[in-house]
Amino acid sequence: MTSDVPVLLSSSSVFPEPTSAAFEMAATVGYDGVEVMVWTDAVSQDAGALQGLAKHYGVPVLSVHAPCLLVTQRVWSPDPWERLSRAAQLAETLGAPTVVVHPPFTWQRDYARTFAEGLAKLQGRHPDTTFAIENMYPVRMAGRNFVPYVPGWDPTEAGYDAYTLDLSHCAAARMNSLEMADRMGAGLKHVHLGDGSGEGRDEHLVPGRGSQPCAELLRSLAGRGFTGSVALEVSTRKVNSRELRERDLRESLEFARRYLAPASSETPAITRA
Repeated sequence: MTSDVPVLLSSSSVFPEPTSAAFEMAATVGYDGVEVMVWTDAVSQDAGALQGLAKHYGVPVLSVHAPCLLVTQRVWSPDPWERLSRAAQLAETLGAPTVVVHPPFTWQRDYARTFAEGLAKLQGRHPDTTFAIENMYPVRMAGRNFVPYVPGWDPTEAGYDAYTLDLSHCAAARMNSLEMADRMGAGLKHVHLGDGSGEGRDEHLVPGRGSQPCAELLRSLAGRGFTGSVALEVSTRKVNSRELRERDLRESLEFARRYLAPASSETPAITRA
């Protein structure tokens, strides 16, 4: 038996290859769709180009990651609200139901102050789009932990209607992803599947290669009433060939489908690497 949960490939998983390579890889390996990370690659910002890639490879865009990273602070506009609005328009044009959003940075004072109110207004303009706020993690600097987000790295402390659960970020925050999923409750709408060693840094390992309960989390989704999608967000930037990148992304997809599948007498027991 197979799961009804779509398994997507984040375009960040093929970096440093361009956005277009994510569609080719998703089609080759057999992912259900793509999550587009909007960044400095012009193709990631262009609805027409993305529609062309989706049609050519037969792989739809099912989520859009808004440009919230440090390196994307001037993509489209230096105004974070303009960037978020453009991401919502892109998702709507592509038919992607989910936009992944990071909490505001501490230095984005005006944006942070009006974040909840602004999200509500944006939701009103895009009623069919889910704006899923992602859990982040503290950053270690000069031997001390620094939290660069307002009000913090854990979005459940502020409370939002929808969340993205990132397992690698849980590892970086030294938190169990099952506990974070419990905190998110019915607001859990999207998952970034990766792994981490728990060493306090964001690693985005292939699931099963770290210390997070990736298999258990996937198995728990059905019981949580989860109706969203799971996007593989793993780092392959250090591999030295397309063959090795494809191997890691194939292993990631097989892991996701194995543990998302409804339990049966033929389903393998959960094992830990």
